[in-house]
Amino acid sequence: MSSSIWTRDALSSEAAPARGTCWRVVEAQHHVSTAKLTDTAEEQTRLEELIEGSKPPIPVACRGLHYLLFTPFRYGAAYPKGSRFRRAGMTAGVYYASVRPETAMAELSFYRLLFFAESPATPWPANPGEYSAFSADYATELAIDLTRPPLDRDRATWTDKTDYSGCQSLADLAREAPIDLIKYQSVRCPDRGMNLAILDCAAFASHDIGSRQTWRIQLNASGVRLIRDHPKLVLNFDRDAFAGDPRIIGMTWER
Repeated sequence: MSSSIWTRDALSSEAAPARGTCWRVVEAQHHVSTAKLTDTAEEQTRLEELIEGSKPPIPVACRGLHYLLFTPFRYGAAYPKGSRFRRAGMTAGVYYASVRPETAMAELSFYRLLFFAESPATPWPANPGEYSAFSADYATELAIDLTRPPLDRDRATWTDKTDYSGCQSLADLAREAPIDLIKYQSVRCPDRGMNLAILDCAAFASHDIGSRQTWRIQLNASGVRLIRDHPKLVLNFDRDAFAGDPRIIGMTWER
């Protein structure tokens, strides 16, 4: 069955319970960015209140959640380029996450490399970039898994590295079904870890985030080194690990 003939009812019939923990990554300075602009804790609190008041309202279904959970659903501005399960334009938000933090970091590493592939005059960063990985619990009765039958018959569509149209059409139908969560295989992670696309805040099992980890990414002409402080872990991906993507193949590494 091709993605073009999946129907809302067909997807609804494949819905099954899913629960577990997922991981997402943000820049480490997200929680201290306003500190650099203020002199006291009181000033920082007031500044953050003013910034918060200038943002769009939190969607009703997401109220009460930690801001790192509801942020992908909040902003009503046009989505610039589109992503695997979200079309460009004025479209509903998607919370992208990974089953393992290592997969989330590999996904981020790919997009950092893509930046340099598309900006060949930009020199490699002299110092590692610091990032925070955080976990969130999810639980829903309405999930689909693209790695399991019968949806895995369209694996070529779900794992296309540059054409997201089939996945975006699936997400449109999934929202109508309704489906809260899509589980799928990462095409960026060299270890082919599992990812999640959460389509609705109702899929979160807790209002707060869980564990946190600090990671650093070192990029250079040899590839990518990922360093986690605690528990200690170092992962090395050579430059060929991401070369399956046509946008990386032509990248100039010798700088």
